[in-house]
Amino acid sequence: MSVDLSNFPEPRVRDADRSQAVILLAARDEFAQHGLGGARVDRIAQRADVNKRLIYYYFNSKDDLFLAVLEQAYAHIRDAERALHLTDMAPAAAVRRLTEFTWEYYLEHPEFLTLLNSENLHRGGHLARSARVRDMNSPLIDTLAEILERGRREGSFRGGVDPVQLYVSIAGMAYFYLSNCHTLSAVFGRDLMTPKAQQERLSHICDVILSYVLRE
Repeated sequence: MSVDLSNFPEPRVRDADRSQAVILLAARDEFAQHGLGGARVDRIAQRADVNKRLIYYYFNSKDDLFLAVLEQAYAHIRDAERALHLTDMAPAAAVRRLTEFTWEYYLEHPEFLTLLNSENLHRGGHLARSARVRDMNSPLIDTLAEILERGRREGSFRGGVDPVQLYVSIAGMAYFYLSNCHTLSAVFGRDLMTPKAQQERLSHICDVILSYVLRE
């Protein structure tokens, strides 16, 4: 959809920053609830209490807005990971903390998982055109590589561990469980989201990850 913006006044910087933040928050909730296909710009405008034309002024299209939401979501988790200061920890403690953090973050931010589910339905096409997301993820992998190498030099970690594969395993074991908790609970006849079940799952993930990286 194209919008004639010729008579639309350019917002002041402070108002623009606030408006964009409000729109992104409303869009995040709309996309998380309805997915990209089911989301409606009209509803985003209502949630944000802004004129729909303002959304197109800042973000051009629903697809571009969805990408902006994804980029913001990745920025948030990467910022939170940096705040852990993993390189200040012993290697095994750092890997355990990253594993615990990933599980805790997914629990506290279910909208992150639903946004990823929606993007995967679109085969990652939005993220594929985002250099910003790739730039945000590289420091995490570099940090993990540094931790793995330090552990190898100290003799606590085995060599040859790919930091990308390791992170995918950490994220994947948490992501699959939480994204499929309803079907898994139904199939196995157990409530997999009780506090006890959640703690058991976290302990299992930590044991699997650390068993993989630690030397025998």
